[in-house]
Amino acid sequence: MGSRLYSLTDVLKKALFFFDSLTVPELSVYVYRRMMQDCPLPRVEEKVALCLRQHPCFYVDNRGAWRLDLEGKRENDAFYALLLKRQQPMSLKELRLWCKNKKNKHLVADEANLISDGRFVQLDNGCWGLTEWEVEAERYPLKQLVIKALKSHPGGLSQQQLFEIVNAWRPTTPPALQSVLRKFPFFEPAGGVWTYNSEVRVAYEEILRRYLAALNRQKERWHRARERWQKRIAALEQQLREINAAYREVAAALAQRQEEMAHYESVVTQLAEKDLLLSLRKKEIMRYREHINKLEAKANSILHQCRLWVKRAREGEQEIAQLRQSLAKTQASLETMFTMLQQYKERDREYKAKLAELKDQHASRVAGLQTEIVELRQKLEKLQEQKQQEERRYQEEISILTNDLKEALEKGEEAQRSLRFAQKEAQRWKEEYQRLAASVRHPLVRAVIRLCAFFGKSTAQPV
Repeated sequence: MGSRLYSLTDVLKKALFFFDSLTVPELSVYVYRRMMQDCPLPRVEEKVALCLRQHPCFYVDNRGAWRLDLEGKRENDAFYALLLKRQQPMSLKELRLWCKNKKNKHLVADEANLISDGRFVQLDNGCWGLTEWEVEAERYPLKQLVIKALKSHPGGLSQQQLFEIVNAWRPTTPPALQSVLRKFPFFEPAGGVWTYNSEVRVAYEEILRRYLAALNRQKERWHRARERWQKRIAALEQQLREINAAYREVAAALAQRQEEMAHYESVVTQLAEKDLLLSLRKKEIMRYREHINKLEAKANSILHQCRLWVKRAREGEQEIAQLRQSLAKTQASLETMFTMLQQYKERDREYKAKLAELKDQHASRVAGLQTEIVELRQKLEKLQEQKQQEERRYQEEISILTNDLKEALEKGEEAQRSLRFAQKEAQRWKEEYQRLAASVRHPLVRAVIRLCAFFGKSTAQPV
């Protein structure tokens, strides 16, 4: 795709397709660098959040990060298959002409459905392409690329493997990659393998946000105090300029009075020397005296104003001294706040060290549990083998017993047959016996039997 993306929705689709999941602040930073540099960052975050909520192709996972739905809508599957086959962007007008030539109207897509489908992006020339085409990895920060690589390999990667993966996306250098890995605490080394811990990242960003907010508040307070002091200093400088102007006026009036006094003294000397002309110049002297009185009154008023300005200047100097004292106090308070900030940083380092110790303990505990799991698995396999052997022995015994049972059943059936035959024979002999007994009961038969018995005994004696 040689053209650029058309809208904010398409930029968000490309970013979420490449990184799988991102938060609103991360997306806002990328959008600010990509297309909204004239807009403030909070406004960019509002626009990004509004765009994510408006389109159904974006959804939030259980961790609060936004993802892209790549299943899409069923009515756009044919257009998706066509773009996959062509591997070139295509406008809706070209699509309609192609469908008309092919006599197929099922591929005509709706622009609103394409905007809400996460598989399509619109270019600035009006054509539509696929989100998966030509991912612009060089536009993303190196930190995000490292996070993506480590997310795709939860078991961890060595620094060389990580460099090969990231360098395939964007040209970089091993020192730059190493500086990124060591800069952020959510990249954790373990035995030469680097892993990504999302929980540590959330805690790090929260602490950084609070730290920056505190610094911004302190900076605003410092700027307000500085503006207030600058205003007061400007007012005092204005008063000082007015006092200097009053001093210059007083000096001019005093110089003029000295000139008048010198002229008056010269006139008096002339009067002393020329007593004869006193009467002639009496009126002139009276006029000079009136003028001198006016000048003296004017000088007295000027002196009174000068005294007032001097008083105000002294009060201004006192106020300046008080302001300097308060400024020194504020500087001392700022120094104490900076020392407290250093203490907070040291505590943060201690907390990080404790966190690393807890991680080591957790790793050792996990290793112990894994060894126990392996031993239990071995025991389970032995027990299963013993159980299988016992089952085989029991099955052999059961087969032997079933054979014996079959033989016993066969012998029992033969015994039952022989028993039935014997019972029939006994029944026949019993009937024969009853018949013979009935025939023996006749008197003639008894007599014959007795004779036979008698003759049998007689014949048996000689022998």
